[in-house]
Amino acid sequence: MTDLGINPLEDTQSEAALAYARKRREDIAAFVRTNPDYYVRNFDRIGASARFTPTFNLFAGLFGPIWFGARGLWSWALPFLILEAIALVQIARGLFGDLGADAMARIASIEGTLELRRQQLAAAIESGSDKVDVYTRTVESLEANIGGIRAEAEALAAQGPSIALAGLAILVLAKLAQAIVANTALESRFSDWLSDRTIRFGMPVPQIVFSAVFMALIVAAAMLHYSFPGRFPLLASFPTDPDIRLISIDWVEAFFNWAVLNGEALFDAITYCIRLMLDALEIVFVSTPWIVIASLIILLTWLTAGVRMAIYSGAFLAYMGFLGFWEKAMTTLALLGTAACLSILIGIPLGMFAARRPRFYAAIQPIMDFMQTMPAFVFMIPVIAFFGTGKPAAVVTTMIFGGTPVVRLTVLGLRGVPESVREAAISFGANKWYLLTKVDLPLAAPSIRAGINQTIMLSLAMVVVASLIGAKGLGEDVLEALQYANVGQGILAGFSILFCAMILDRIVQGGRR
Repeated sequence: MTDLGINPLEDTQSEAALAYARKRREDIAAFVRTNPDYYVRNFDRIGASARFTPTFNLFAGLFGPIWFGARGLWSWALPFLILEAIALVQIARGLFGDLGADAMARIASIEGTLELRRQQLAAAIESGSDKVDVYTRTVESLEANIGGIRAEAEALAAQGPSIALAGLAILVLAKLAQAIVANTALESRFSDWLSDRTIRFGMPVPQIVFSAVFMALIVAAAMLHYSFPGRFPLLASFPTDPDIRLISIDWVEAFFNWAVLNGEALFDAITYCIRLMLDALEIVFVSTPWIVIASLIILLTWLTAGVRMAIYSGAFLAYMGFLGFWEKAMTTLALLGTAACLSILIGIPLGMFAARRPRFYAAIQPIMDFMQTMPAFVFMIPVIAFFGTGKPAAVVTTMIFGGTPVVRLTVLGLRGVPESVREAAISFGANKWYLLTKVDLPLAAPSIRAGINQTIMLSLAMVVVASLIGAKGLGEDVLEALQYANVGQGILAGFSILFCAMILDRIVQGGRR
């Protein structure tokens, strides 16, 4: 304490607090660009509490999604845009919309039929036909239907004011919610901007114009379409020409015809290689005595996953044997083993190659996305064109569907190896082969093993689909159960597929670490 009673530490702290407040005010002013005093007060209120602090932003409430979009808060703007569009559509429908349009269209359709029946009734009365009573009842029924539909249309038209009021209530609530959360959302973006100055700030005029035009077009299109159904064909259906589709079909068929004619040798070679591996696995699984295969599977499960899982595997195998699914289950395992082995033999080296080559991985990523997202029934069409039907085609289909996880997770595992560990190995003289086999692969092994597991599981999921193109096994029983509504057979065969998946999962993943 000095002679004047002033503490130098307190003085320094107050100067630091003032400097911080001054710097924060300058940052907020630079960020918001408009009305900085208002935002400084509200940002301080919001930052002073860890809980949600409600504030009120009049401009955000009035302009709604336009304000959020202009501020760059599109994650808030789009939900509020949808909510306001619904509210405005309801208001427009209630005030200007033809709510009974659908009912009147149904009346017009029925009136055409009614006129025909009246003519038939008049002709029957004139000729003295015995169908007069039938036509009379038909005409009365149609007239009653028209009366009921007309009453329904009138009831719908009377609901206009209530629909408009409901839309107005939704709009008011949406505006109120936007006014309350606007400052909180903007303060969160301000905090992000402080650490990353590349984030857009302020309210640039081009962004305001874009936000306003975008919101206005969306709302106007929705209001016109729902308030006046059928008046604007452009809003109801996409403008197209049927010839575009026909020409595209011809191009696709011409390409596949060319590929089949010029790639026959390649496809025959692929089929031959698949057939060799598939026949070898079928000899092992199907032709070998069941007691040998069962013992090997139980032993392998015990070695990898422990005694408990080995007991479960024995029970699962007994289930398949006692219910007569043994041979088909082994055929399924042979088919699955062929597809999985080929996927793993191709996928792991491909993932290892792509892990250190970002451009190559970026090039094959869209192809893998296509393989995973395209429905199986779609890519079965070119597979049948190239390989015909049968087990080789089923193997190729299974590989397309289930081969990508092992590539992705191999890349993920290798890229996750810490650079410090690799640099330490290099500094001790490790060459590329040693670095790959003794550092990268061991550290990436959990991720690679997960990729192998996912490939096997996805391949097993294709068992039923592959049976459509000639694959035998348990999928054939499930497909037959679907065709003939045989619930019992389908459920029992489905459990067999499930047990095969569980056994393979435990063998690959293992219970011991």
